[in-house]
Amino acid sequence: MIQWQKSTYSGGAAGNECVELAHGEGELLLRESDSPARILPLTPTGLAALLQCFQAGGRVRR
Repeated sequence: MIQWQKSTYSGGAAGNECVELAHGEGELLLRESDSPARILPLTPTGLAALLQCFQAGGRVRR
């Protein structure tokens, strides 16, 4: 069973969407709580690049 960790930036009230992170087999897993079936597998390097993009004010293309 995967144990998800909620972002500390997420609000605690019911209905607040948040980003959750978990450790899978050899990779990190990222999802939004409002769409838990959609899981993005990432390497630690990929997650670091994603976070740097967000911090720089960039947008991620789909």
